[in-house]
Amino acid sequence: MLTWLMVLPVLAAALGAVRLLRRRRSQRLFRWLLATNVALLGGACLLLATALTGPAQGAPAQAAAPATVNGSALIGAAIAVAGASIGAAIAVAYTGAAALAALSERPEMFGRAMVIVGLAEGIAVYGLVVAILLIGKA
Repeated sequence: MLTWLMVLPVLAAALGAVRLLRRRRSQRLFRWLLATNVALLGGACLLLATALTGPAQGAPAQAAAPATVNGSALIGAAIAVAGASIGAAIAVAYTGAAALAALSERPEMFGRAMVIVGLAEGIAVYGLVVAILLIGKA
């Protein structure tokens, strides 16, 4: 799973290169890069399938294995925090702009506007709570 996270920036760079090559209309380079992307995707799928099937059949069972951290739970926690933070940022951007516009016309609406902005910020708190629960289960 960690290997997949290391390959992800390479895939993003390859996608950027594909977009650049499509603009230049170089068919040979585009086909080569497309074949490389397909090979990387196949390797990533193979790696994922290997990771999900568990230990190999011939591997000896470890009786007293030390407690390890579940990497999937930590990745899930990171995704929860990142997604909630991005969602909260978008929500605060829109509600904050609307609150400032409303306050410029009617200053007595300050309390209501701050409640709405606070509710948008609560999304990030929910993501943090989910991450703490996932880390606690790991």
